[in-house]
Parts: sequence; structure tokens; C-alpha cells
Amino acid sequence: MFISGQVPEKPDGSVPEGFEAQCEQAWRNIIAVLAAAGLGVEHLVKITTFLTDRSQVVANRAVRRKMLQGNEPASTVMIAETVDGKWLLEIEAIAAE
Repeated sequence: MFISGQVPEKPDGSVPEGFEAQCEQAWRNIIAVLAAAGLGVEHLVKITTFLTDRSQVVANRAVRRKMLQGNEPASTVMIAETVDGKWLLEIEAIAAE
């Protein structure tokens, strides 16, 4: 399953303040997409994270490890500008059974 870029917006359209909160929200969105397909984080095989600043790399790694609960899919991190300036990151993923 290919999961298109998930941004740090809550279902009500609001965006959390701060990088860690936004990162956790983007992961919650990915986890929700996985759950809707009957899958979990253990099914992730590849993730690509787009960060808006190099200074976010360490925090991104910490949040990713917490949200993935020990699962370590292949991962690429890129520094890029997001479509909406309030988003500090975007995450896309590939999952397989």
C-alpha cells in the first residue's frame, strides 16, 4: 500500500504547535491510514520524511522511534519546503503484508 504524504493536520484541520507535536500528528495520520486498511506499523517497509529544517533531524528520529514502537522500515529523510508554510514536515510511506 502506498500512503501519500501525510501532513501534521488533525482531523479538524488544526495544526499543532512545535515540531515534535507536528511530527507525532503526521505519524498518527499514517497510523490511521494503516488501521483503515487493517494494517499496523509493523507492515511499513519504507518511509520518506520531508523536513523543513536540518535542525529537526534528531527530534524526527526520536519521534519516529517512539511512534513505530521498535519497527525499523527503510527510511529516507530529505530537507524540503512544504506546500503550506505552517507544516514543518510531511511523511509518505509504503506498507506491505
